[in-house]
Amino acid sequence: MKVIIIDDESRARNVLKTLLLEECTGISLLLEASNLIEGVAIIKKEQPQLVFLDVEMPQHSGLEILDFFKNEPINFQIIFTTAYSQYAIEAFRLSAIDYLMKPIDTDELQNALLKAHENIKEKNVTDKLINLEKAFHQLSLNKIALEIPKGIIFTSHDDILYFEADGVYTKVFLKNGKSELICKTLKHFADQLKEKALFYKPHRSYLINLKFMNEVVKKDGLHIVMENNRTIPIARDRKDAFLKMINSTFN
Repeated sequence: MKVIIIDDESRARNVLKTLLLEECTGISLLLEASNLIEGVAIIKKEQPQLVFLDVEMPQHSGLEILDFFKNEPINFQIIFTTAYSQYAIEAFRLSAIDYLMKPIDTDELQNALLKAHENIKEKNVTDKLINLEKAFHQLSLNKIALEIPKGIIFTSHDDILYFEADGVYTKVFLKNGKSELICKTLKHFADQLKEKALFYKPHRSYLINLKFMNEVVKKDGLHIVMENNRTIPIARDRKDAFLKMINSTFN
Protein backbone atom coordinates (compact mmCIF):
# COMPACT_ATOMS: atom_id res chain seq x y z
CA MET A 1 0.00 0.00 0.00
CA LYS A 2 1.27 3.46 -0.92
CA VAL A 3 1.03 6.01 1.91
CA ILE A 4 1.70 9.76 2.07
CA ILE A 5 2.09 11.95 5.17
CA ILE A 6 1.15 15.62 4.67
CA ASP A 7 2.16 17.77 7.64
CA ASP A 8 3.99 21.10 7.88
CA GLU A 9 5.90 19.98 11.00
CA SER A 10 8.94 17.86 10.13
CA ARG A 11 9.05 16.37 13.63
CA ALA A 12 5.43 15.23 13.36
CA ARG A 13 6.16 13.64 9.97
CA ASN A 14 9.24 11.85 11.33
CA VAL A 15 7.37 10.51 14.38
CA LEU A 16 4.51 9.16 12.26
CA LYS A 17 6.92 7.78 9.66
CA THR A 18 8.85 5.90 12.35
CA LEU A 19 5.65 4.46 13.84
CA LEU A 20 4.44 3.31 10.44
CA LEU A 21 7.74 1.65 9.52
CA GLU A 22 8.30 0.01 12.90
CA GLU A 23 4.79 -0.93 14.00
CA CYS A 24 2.80 -1.47 10.79
CA THR A 25 3.04 -3.88 7.88
CA GLY A 26 1.91 -3.79 4.27
CA ILE A 27 3.38 -0.38 3.36
CA SER A 28 5.21 -0.53 0.03
CA LEU A 29 5.96 3.19 -0.39
CA LEU A 30 5.98 5.98 2.19
CA LEU A 31 5.90 9.53 0.83
CA GLU A 32 6.03 12.93 2.56
CA ALA A 33 4.91 16.50 1.89
CA SER A 34 5.25 19.65 4.01
CA ASN A 35 2.14 21.43 2.69
CA LEU A 36 -1.13 20.71 0.95
CA ILE A 37 -0.08 21.98 -2.50
CA GLU A 38 2.98 19.72 -2.52
CA GLY A 39 0.92 16.85 -1.14
CA VAL A 40 -1.79 17.14 -3.77
CA ALA A 41 0.83 17.09 -6.54
CA ILE A 42 2.33 13.89 -5.11
CA ILE A 43 -1.12 12.31 -4.71
CA LYS A 44 -1.99 12.98 -8.35
CA LYS A 45 1.35 11.59 -9.53
CA GLU A 46 1.83 8.59 -7.22
CA GLN A 47 -1.82 7.64 -6.56
CA PRO A 48 -1.40 6.54 -2.90
CA GLN A 49 -4.16 4.52 -1.29
CA LEU A 50 -3.84 6.24 2.11
CA VAL A 51 -3.23 9.87 3.09
CA PHE A 52 -2.30 10.99 6.61
CA LEU A 53 -3.38 14.62 6.52
CA ASP A 54 -2.72 17.33 9.10
CA VAL A 55 -5.70 19.65 9.51
CA GLU A 56 -4.11 22.97 10.47
CA MET A 57 -1.27 24.00 8.15
CA PRO A 58 -0.08 27.40 6.85
CA GLN A 59 -1.65 28.67 3.62
CA HIS A 60 -4.03 25.72 3.19
CA SER A 61 -5.88 23.65 5.79
CA GLY A 62 -6.09 19.92 5.23
CA LEU A 63 -9.86 20.36 5.01
CA GLU A 64 -9.34 22.23 1.73
CA ILE A 65 -8.17 19.10 -0.07
CA LEU A 66 -11.51 18.83 -1.90
CA ASP A 67 -10.79 22.14 -3.64
CA PHE A 68 -7.89 20.51 -5.48
CA PHE A 69 -9.91 17.58 -6.80
CA LYS A 70 -12.82 19.36 -8.48
CA ASN A 71 -14.58 16.95 -10.87
CA GLU A 72 -11.92 14.34 -10.13
CA PRO A 73 -12.46 11.04 -8.34
CA ILE A 74 -11.01 10.77 -4.83
CA ASN A 75 -9.86 7.18 -4.62
CA PHE A 76 -7.71 7.38 -1.52
CA GLN A 77 -8.56 6.97 2.14
CA ILE A 78 -7.84 9.88 4.50
CA ILE A 79 -6.81 9.74 8.13
CA PHE A 80 -6.65 13.22 9.64
CA THR A 81 -3.95 13.93 12.21
CA THR A 82 -4.99 16.72 14.52
CA ALA A 83 -4.34 18.60 17.74
CA TYR A 84 -7.93 19.90 17.73
CA SER A 85 -9.99 20.19 20.86
CA GLN A 86 -12.96 18.00 21.82
CA TYR A 87 -15.35 20.28 19.96
CA ALA A 88 -13.62 19.56 16.67
CA ILE A 89 -13.45 15.85 17.44
CA GLU A 90 -17.24 15.84 17.64
CA ALA A 91 -17.27 17.28 14.13
CA PHE A 92 -14.95 14.51 12.91
CA ARG A 93 -17.26 11.93 14.46
CA LEU A 94 -20.11 13.21 12.32
CA SER A 95 -18.20 11.95 9.28
CA ALA A 96 -16.98 8.46 8.47
CA ILE A 97 -13.39 9.62 7.93
CA ASP A 98 -10.92 8.57 10.62
CA TYR A 99 -8.68 10.81 12.69
CA LEU A 100 -5.75 10.50 15.08
CA MET A 101 -5.08 12.87 17.95
CA LYS A 102 -1.51 14.10 18.41
CA PRO A 103 0.64 12.78 19.98
CA ILE A 104 -0.26 9.65 18.05
CA ASP A 105 -0.79 6.45 20.01
CA THR A 106 0.56 3.24 18.45
CA ASP A 107 -2.58 1.19 19.15
CA GLU A 108 -4.84 3.90 17.73
CA LEU A 109 -2.63 4.11 14.63
CA GLN A 110 -2.88 0.37 14.05
CA ASN A 111 -6.67 0.43 14.50
CA ALA A 112 -6.94 3.33 12.06
CA LEU A 113 -4.87 1.41 9.51
CA LEU A 114 -7.12 -1.64 9.86
CA LYS A 115 -10.16 0.54 9.24
CA ALA A 116 -8.43 2.15 6.27
CA HIS A 117 -7.71 -1.26 4.74
CA GLU A 118 -11.40 -2.10 5.04
CA ASN A 119 -12.44 1.20 3.43
CA ILE A 120 -9.89 1.32 0.59
CA LYS A 121 -12.32 -0.28 -1.86
CA GLU A 122 -15.14 2.10 -0.99
CA LYS A 123 -15.85 4.89 -3.47
CA ASN A 124 -17.58 7.37 -1.17
CA VAL A 125 -14.57 9.24 0.20
CA THR A 126 -15.74 12.45 -1.50
CA ASP A 127 -19.11 12.19 0.22
CA LYS A 128 -17.37 11.68 3.54
CA LEU A 129 -15.27 14.81 3.05
CA ILE A 130 -18.32 16.84 2.08
CA ASN A 131 -20.06 15.64 5.27
CA LEU A 132 -17.00 16.68 7.26
CA GLU A 133 -17.01 20.14 5.68
CA LYS A 134 -20.68 20.49 6.58
CA ALA A 135 -19.93 19.48 10.16
CA PHE A 136 -17.21 22.12 10.47
CA HIS A 137 -19.47 24.71 8.87
CA GLN A 138 -22.15 23.96 11.46
CA LEU A 139 -19.52 24.20 14.18
CA SER A 140 -18.41 27.60 12.87
CA LEU A 141 -21.94 29.02 13.12
CA ASN A 142 -21.66 29.43 16.88
CA LYS A 143 -17.96 28.90 17.66
CA ILE A 144 -14.73 30.53 16.62
CA ALA A 145 -11.35 28.85 16.15
CA LEU A 146 -8.54 30.27 18.30
CA GLU A 147 -5.09 29.12 17.22
CA ILE A 148 -2.90 28.82 20.32
CA PRO A 149 0.65 27.40 20.57
CA LYS A 150 -0.54 23.95 21.69
CA GLY A 151 -3.15 23.62 18.95
CA ILE A 152 -6.61 25.07 18.37
CA ILE A 153 -9.45 25.70 20.79
CA PHE A 154 -13.03 26.35 19.78
CA THR A 155 -14.81 29.00 21.79
CA SER A 156 -18.43 30.08 21.71
CA HIS A 157 -19.00 33.65 20.55
CA ASP A 158 -20.92 34.16 23.79
CA ASP A 159 -17.79 33.40 25.82
CA ILE A 160 -15.68 36.19 24.31
CA LEU A 161 -15.54 39.59 26.03
CA TYR A 162 -13.25 41.32 23.57
CA PHE A 163 -10.18 41.08 21.35
CA GLU A 164 -7.16 43.34 21.78
CA ALA A 165 -4.44 43.87 19.15
CA ASP A 166 -0.92 42.99 20.27
CA GLY A 167 1.33 43.71 17.29
CA VAL A 168 0.80 40.94 14.74
CA TYR A 169 -0.92 38.87 17.45
CA THR A 170 -4.26 39.24 19.22
CA LYS A 171 -5.20 38.77 22.88
CA VAL A 172 -8.64 37.26 23.42
CA PHE A 173 -10.29 37.89 26.78
CA LEU A 174 -12.87 35.31 27.82
CA LYS A 175 -15.87 35.34 30.12
CA ASN A 176 -14.22 32.82 32.47
CA GLY A 177 -11.47 35.35 33.26
CA LYS A 178 -8.83 33.69 31.10
CA SER A 179 -7.06 35.22 28.12
CA GLU A 180 -5.29 33.65 25.16
CA LEU A 181 -2.60 35.01 22.84
CA ILE A 182 -3.53 34.11 19.27
CA CYS A 183 -1.21 33.97 16.27
CA LYS A 184 -3.56 36.09 14.14
CA THR A 185 -4.02 39.82 13.66
CA LEU A 186 -7.05 41.68 14.98
CA LYS A 187 -8.10 42.28 11.37
CA HIS A 188 -8.43 38.52 10.93
CA PHE A 189 -11.07 38.36 13.66
CA ALA A 190 -12.75 41.60 12.60
CA ASP A 191 -13.20 40.18 9.08
CA GLN A 192 -14.33 36.81 10.42
CA LEU A 193 -16.97 38.34 12.71
CA LYS A 194 -18.14 41.24 10.55
CA GLU A 195 -21.52 39.53 10.03
CA LYS A 196 -22.00 39.10 13.78
CA ALA A 197 -23.91 42.18 14.92
CA LEU A 198 -22.80 41.96 18.56
CA PHE A 199 -19.10 42.32 17.72
CA TYR A 200 -18.08 45.94 17.27
CA LYS A 201 -14.76 47.69 16.69
CA PRO A 202 -14.75 50.98 18.67
CA HIS A 203 -11.01 51.49 18.22
CA ARG A 204 -8.36 50.17 15.85
CA SER A 205 -6.89 48.07 18.67
CA TYR A 206 -10.12 46.53 20.01
CA LEU A 207 -13.03 44.36 18.89
CA ILE A 208 -15.66 43.99 21.62
CA ASN A 209 -18.70 41.86 22.32
CA LEU A 210 -21.47 44.39 23.00
CA LYS A 211 -23.21 41.90 25.31
CA PHE A 212 -20.50 42.48 27.89
CA MET A 213 -20.53 46.28 28.07
CA ASN A 214 -21.31 47.55 31.56
CA GLU A 215 -21.36 51.25 30.82
CA VAL A 216 -20.18 54.03 28.55
CA VAL A 217 -18.38 56.85 30.37
CA LYS A 218 -17.08 60.28 29.44
CA LYS A 219 -13.51 60.55 30.70
CA ASP A 220 -10.94 62.20 28.48
CA GLY A 221 -13.19 61.24 25.61
CA LEU A 222 -15.64 58.36 25.40
CA HIS A 223 -14.84 54.97 26.93
CA ILE A 224 -16.53 51.59 27.34
CA VAL A 225 -16.32 49.74 30.64
CA MET A 226 -16.51 46.00 30.02
CA GLU A 227 -17.92 43.37 32.38
CA ASN A 228 -14.41 42.56 33.65
CA ASN A 229 -13.95 46.29 34.50
CA ARG A 230 -11.53 46.84 31.64
CA THR A 231 -11.89 50.33 30.14
CA ILE A 232 -11.71 50.44 26.36
CA PRO A 233 -11.38 53.73 24.45
CA ILE A 234 -13.69 54.77 21.65
CA ALA A 235 -11.74 56.41 18.83
CA ARG A 236 -12.62 60.06 18.36
CA ASP A 237 -13.58 59.56 14.71
CA ARG A 238 -15.87 56.65 15.67
CA LYS A 239 -17.71 58.37 18.50
CA ASP A 240 -20.75 59.48 16.48
CA ALA A 241 -21.05 56.13 14.70
CA PHE A 242 -20.79 54.31 18.02
CA LEU A 243 -23.53 56.36 19.67
CA LYS A 244 -25.76 55.88 16.63
CA MET A 245 -25.14 52.12 16.75
CA ILE A 246 -25.95 52.02 20.47
CA ASN A 247 -29.23 53.85 19.93
CA SER A 248 -30.31 51.59 17.10
CA THR A 249 -29.23 48.37 18.83
CA PHE A 250 -30.37 48.89 22.41
CA ASN A 251 -33.31 51.27 22.08
